[in-house]
Amino acid sequence: MRRTGTTRRGALTATGALALGAVLTGCGGDDEGAGGKRAARAATAKAEKALREKAVRDGALLLARYDLVAEAHPATAAGLEPLRAAVAEHGQALAPPRAKDDPKKGAPKGEEAPPAPAGPVSADPKAAVRELAAAERRRADGYGEALLAAGPELARLLASVAAAAAAHAYLLTELAEETAV
Repeated sequence: MRRTGTTRRGALTATGALALGAVLTGCGGDDEGAGGKRAARAATAKAEKALREKAVRDGALLLARYDLVAEAHPATAAGLEPLRAAVAEHGQALAPPRAKDDPKKGAPKGEEAPPAPAGPVSADPKAAVRELAAAERRRADGYGEALLAAGPELARLLASVAAAAAAHAYLLTELAEETAV
């Protein structure tokens, strides 16, 4: 078997680094005054909501990309379905919490129709699956960077989703190799 761009050792190293980042994010001290604490919490909540909304939008784009590849290359659909289902669950987990008692809020941004993904799907099934793997790698990297701006709770969730995205990238790379042209 030929070596792929993502090895098990590399995926495990990335997962460990993301988990360590999540742990260290939750270890900060809190020596601000009471007024500073409220302002800091409000700023953190606003930043986390923006992070969650962006993650949901990015996940919706990726779901649409999975659908396009499965539709264009039906032979890959069975291998893509479990990964697509996991991406959908990640979107639900990352969605900003709704205000239960606020009827004015309406649907959160994560439930709006996703924008159409950019660009057509490759005519070659192997290339199309490799493009999905690259998108999952970008997703893992993006969530890894977002850990720095997230609070402890969201950081743990982002670390888990980033690890799953790295695993998806590995599995998609393997699927691309097994796909017949």
